[in-house]
Amino acid sequence: MSLTAILSEIDGGDDKGAEKLLQKYNTENSHTFAFDHKEEDARIKLCQGLLTVLRRSDHPLCQSTCLETLRILSRDKRVLGPVATKEGILTLAGLARIHVAGHNGELLEEPQSAEEERVVVEALKCLCNVVFNSVPAQQVGTDVKLAEGLCAHLHMVSSSHHEVGLFSLRLLFLLSALRTDVRSMLRKEAGAVRLLTDILERTLDVQWVGPYEAMPPTPEALTISPENNELAMEALKALFNITMSDSSDEDNDHQFRLIAGIMRHLLMLKTNNEDKTEEAHSHAINLLSNLPVRCLDVLIDVPVQGGMEAYGGKNIDTVQILLDFMEKRIDKGINYKEGLTPVLSLMTESSRYHREIRRYLKAQVLPPLKDVKERPEIGATVRNKLVRLMTHVDMAVKQGAAEFLFVLCKESVDNLLKYTGYGNAAGLLMARGLLAGGRGETQYSSDEDSDTEEYKSAKPFINPITGHIEHPMPNPMEEMTEEQKEYEAQKLVNMIDELSR
Repeated sequence: MSLTAILSEIDGGDDKGAEKLLQKYNTENSHTFAFDHKEEDARIKLCQGLLTVLRRSDHPLCQSTCLETLRILSRDKRVLGPVATKEGILTLAGLARIHVAGHNGELLEEPQSAEEERVVVEALKCLCNVVFNSVPAQQVGTDVKLAEGLCAHLHMVSSSHHEVGLFSLRLLFLLSALRTDVRSMLRKEAGAVRLLTDILERTLDVQWVGPYEAMPPTPEALTISPENNELAMEALKALFNITMSDSSDEDNDHQFRLIAGIMRHLLMLKTNNEDKTEEAHSHAINLLSNLPVRCLDVLIDVPVQGGMEAYGGKNIDTVQILLDFMEKRIDKGINYKEGLTPVLSLMTESSRYHREIRRYLKAQVLPPLKDVKERPEIGATVRNKLVRLMTHVDMAVKQGAAEFLFVLCKESVDNLLKYTGYGNAAGLLMARGLLAGGRGETQYSSDEDSDTEEYKSAKPFINPITGHIEHPMPNPMEEMTEEQKEYEAQKLVNMIDELSR
């Protein structure tokens, strides 16, 4: 499709003719992501022309067609000049029904027809592309308070307009990811934390039975629908960005505990396939890592459901889910830094602060030693897998695994060496200045770990470097004749003589 022909129709004011040509262009380029450099100037003119048509046309079909073309063009960073302006952003925001600074009028209503909804969705998609690909557009969005208007827009969106809600949340995620000043404004002025918390409550169908305790999902509600899962993922990503800093304010503890309660509920849910479930749980874990560790008591304190007497009546179901998630990520063997370190960090900090979590994880990961014939890194237990990670090439992964095991050992060097061996733990001990032994700075309860009889009897024969009993090496001289012994002795004498010269 010739861009010249399209520009000619637009310049001539023939919106109907331009619309037909644009529909053909959209069909031909719906999957185009690499564009011809020779037509760059023409595409820039087309972007400007499309904005002109969008400002003068009030026909939904024409608007959605122009927006679809603009969305395709916005995949190319080099042609976004006309769109990444105040006029361009205001035009798209108006079509997306977002009230922003510089827009004179009342708060825009939700779309009533399918054609109107398509216009809103296409405008939101365009804004997502433009904001992602253009730094000037990000600045303009900040200047016109696009994120603030988006929050007001999300308050109005009903569940019947799924795509409108989905791309509104995606745009909010992009704005909060790309601009730290927007992140701060959303948290302090726009009430975005409460807004996104409410969206998650509705989407995940959370029913509270206590201050921060959600009703366990019924078998019918155990699986999240694909549409609700999409919405929840976008809300979680945006909420993660907004809660990345300033989590020390105790005035927000109520809101943080609500979030922790919702995340506990989400960890109990599944989606229609295993990969999506893992993705949902990953986002929940990332968000929990942003919350103050004092608020994570919500994960185990569920009075209505009850818990285990061995752990002070606390419910450790969520802790087991986190442990299973960690082991699954280890078994995958790829992308440890992004996929594994967040859950390691979460379990480390929660174990350091909450005694019952540490005690349960210690029992599962580092049970009392019985068989010490194999090296600590050899085997298929969770302990073996974590010890192997202590010598990983990635520093973050190595430190994360070592710190987790150290905390489970109540930061006792002697206990850590018992489970890992000195060779595997040397990196952590050197970094903490504990090569000579001792304890870390955190104070733990005084309950002592008891060794099994098997370990006590084997302890004198354990090599402290490798952490296991080494089989005695055979004496190489036993099967030698006297002549061989004399030959080897003379060979040694000659070598020493050469070294001394």
